[in-house]
Amino acid sequence: MTATMSPVIEAPRPVWRASVLTLFPEMFPGPLGISLAGEALKRGDWSLDAHDIRDHGLGRHRSVDDTPAGGGPGMVLRADVLAAAIDAVCAGDARPRLLMSPRGRPLAQARVRALAEGPGAVIVCGRFEGVDERVIAGRGLEEVSIGDYVLSGGEPAAMVVIDACVRLLPGVMGHDASGAEESFESGLLEYPHYTRPRVWEGREIPEVLLSGNHGAVARWRREEAERITRARRPDLMRG
Repeated sequence: MTATMSPVIEAPRPVWRASVLTLFPEMFPGPLGISLAGEALKRGDWSLDAHDIRDHGLGRHRSVDDTPAGGGPGMVLRADVLAAAIDAVCAGDARPRLLMSPRGRPLAQARVRALAEGPGAVIVCGRFEGVDERVIAGRGLEEVSIGDYVLSGGEPAAMVVIDACVRLLPGVMGHDASGAEESFESGLLEYPHYTRPRVWEGREIPEVLLSGNHGAVARWRREEAERITRARRPDLMRG
């Protein structure tokens, strides 16, 4: 009797989970609730929960901040309050803990892809002058920056991180190759794109793109990507 091999059934991938700690949970899902991310959220391809840090505030007014030690302007988010909020969300949770911060390591596509391939992320949105340094160390927060500028709070930055990750989840973009040729995926900025009409305001689509020669098209795109990267982001070429 010939043995019959049973088909190997892969376990379904766990839902990618984003948990956001913020003083303004009403800001979410915001833009994440529409377009590709929103459609994927409705399908259950990923999940989002926003938690109000003020739920762990102190006293009748649920205070979350205090004046900076050593003096200076503004207020600082308290370590005890923020730690309580993190602990309430992260008990036994192995997801990376991110703190959106202008002094953090710049977010790069490689880090986004690593996050997207994992179980999700817990994202802390700072406010005021900053966060008590002790909670960053005490709760293992990874400081992440989305650029060399300062926002009023970490919420818009958190949305950037989540959107960048969600679009890489299987099935979200609809075409598996959509993300493969984008800026930063190959260490270069993306090549130019064209579509109909063939001539617009006297500007024509490059002839090579209409030639049907796939090898020539690939070479042109590579050369253009290198040209644009060299002109706009020479640091990527050096890397």
